[in-house]
Amino acid sequence: MPPLPGLPPAVPSASRSDVPSLSVVIPAKDDAVALDRCLRLVARQTHAPLEVVVVDNGSTDATARVAAAHGARVVPEPRPGIPAAAATGYDAARGDVVVRCDADSAPPPDWLARVAARMSADPTLDALTGTGYFYDLPRWAEPVLRRAYLGSYYALVHLALAHTALWGSNLAFRRATWHEVRHLVHRDDAELHDDIDLAFQLGPARRTAYDGALRVGVSARSLRGGAQLRRRFRRAFRTLAVNWRVEPPWERWRRRLE
Repeated sequence: MPPLPGLPPAVPSASRSDVPSLSVVIPAKDDAVALDRCLRLVARQTHAPLEVVVVDNGSTDATARVAAAHGARVVPEPRPGIPAAAATGYDAARGDVVVRCDADSAPPPDWLARVAARMSADPTLDALTGTGYFYDLPRWAEPVLRRAYLGSYYALVHLALAHTALWGSNLAFRRATWHEVRHLVHRDDAELHDDIDLAFQLGPARRTAYDGALRVGVSARSLRGGAQLRRRFRRAFRTLAVNWRVEPPWERWRRRLE
């Protein structure tokens, strides 16, 4: 693995000194249409971010042009996979707090305001994650699948981690915390879930919180079809296996309960 690049300098918040500046990071590949919608919603936030960083992960469509048209800073990452793209975006971020969503996320207008308020109110909080809903499912099916998917995700991954999980469509963490763990994440394995891998590296000693009021809309496209589901489960098991070789779950729980 090549040496990690140096981090850019932090940029002071333009508002009150106790309110952290926010960098929104969005990894994307061939997702111009969804990204256009996402960036329109980010532009409508009641709390403006310091910057929006779109990581172009080898797109062949208009993803980079859409990002630039919305004023986002486009950072290329040719290595395939979300782990490499997300980590490159976090490295490039200049704000006090890095806020992550996906190209198909649909954040409400108060999304960033909630992140800023929570991170400002609790300076000891390292990372924050929230929940979501599927905006492209039938009304009758959405609550059932949301509870089944997100509910089981947070419960089962919590057991695997010995602390709160992170969900890549809706998470935030302090830039200083990223600096502490960025050499530990598995950037070059495209078959890992980058959000679970990052949560593993944060470990039980750092504070990660779940906020049920921090909600974003997401597409259910990743749950459609047997091949998609099999790939998600295969990546989940691989992420667990890679990290449990370093520290098995019983050791993590022992460390958590000490």
